[in-house]
Amino acid sequence: MKELEKLKSQQEKVQKEIEQLQNRQKILLNRKTDTERRVRTRRLIEQGAILESIFPATVTMTGEEAKAFLLALSRLPGAEKAAANVRKSGDVS
Repeated sequence: MKELEKLKSQQEKVQKEIEQLQNRQKILLNRKTDTERRVRTRRLIEQGAILESIFPATVTMTGEEAKAFLLALSRLPGAEKAAANVRKSGDVS
């Protein structure tokens, strides 16, 4: 009987540890998701600010208008090549 009680106690202890580790995993996943969201938000704000500084008219545009504007720019001759060059070198010129 004593052996059985000891085993049950160990099982409860292990189960409690499992629950604690699962909670720790949830906390870490939430922290990771929150960090990724903050990084994305910062990037979007920075890129939006750059867009507005280069094209001040975009400040008053709706989202759909800004999208149409950017699509029109992307279809200009040489736009694809310029974007590829920027990605390779990191230089705007």
